[in-house]
Amino acid sequence: MRLIVFKIALLIMLLLSENLFAQTLPQTIAQIKPSIVGVGTLQTTRRPPSNLLGTGFIVADGYHVITNFHVVPKKLNTERRESLVIFYQHNKKIQYRKARVLASDEEHDLALLRIEGTKFPALKIETRRKPQEGESIAFTGFPIGAVLGLYPVTHRGIISALSPVVIPAPSASTLTIKMIKRLKNPYFVYQLDATAYPGNSGSPMFSAENGKVLGVINKVFIKESKESILQKPSGITYAIPAKYIVKLLKDNHIKPY
Repeated sequence: MRLIVFKIALLIMLLLSENLFAQTLPQTIAQIKPSIVGVGTLQTTRRPPSNLLGTGFIVADGYHVITNFHVVPKKLNTERRESLVIFYQHNKKIQYRKARVLASDEEHDLALLRIEGTKFPALKIETRRKPQEGESIAFTGFPIGAVLGLYPVTHRGIISALSPVVIPAPSASTLTIKMIKRLKNPYFVYQLDATAYPGNSGSPMFSAENGKVLGVINKVFIKESKESILQKPSGITYAIPAKYIVKLLKDNHIKPY
């Protein structure tokens, strides 16, 4: 009997502690923003010299960046000194750091970058629980690139569903090579009710309460499979689960937190 009472008391304490440490969304955004970076290329002889391709975020020890695989250029013009870089704002000025691709997971559209210079504050990745449908989330990134300046923008919503990355086509004629490959090894992704834009690719999807990363926003890769039969793409946004980030880091002997 005492053991049962003790377990109930412990459970109540845990629930109370979670509510005690829950943050407001403005607090969470302030915590997240220093870890958000733009991912793109820099070539000083080009006009404009910078080309922002997507969003990334700092993880692990502060020297590593997670973004989408499709955001990273397949080839750089090294003859004209084009470099892969991350962009960030410091003292109201856009700064950059050189980066290199350390590893990638093309199947889940993830890339791991290593950056030069001093470290950034890193985001924590949720590893202790699975996000639930209806859970409040947010994501921060650069939805329209740097057109209006390099200012991270946050969108809020919920996890609407957990759905497969690809659905069977109604007929063989509508199948693509990419769809066939993903049908062989399907996995689940988060479907969100908040709208992302192309520049948001690579943005962290995080808990609105504590800022822990739950997934990575994906605007291109998933839609190619799930919505290929639609004449007009939907406004639905998807995210790759964070467990694939953790695996990518661990496979490269990097602690995720």
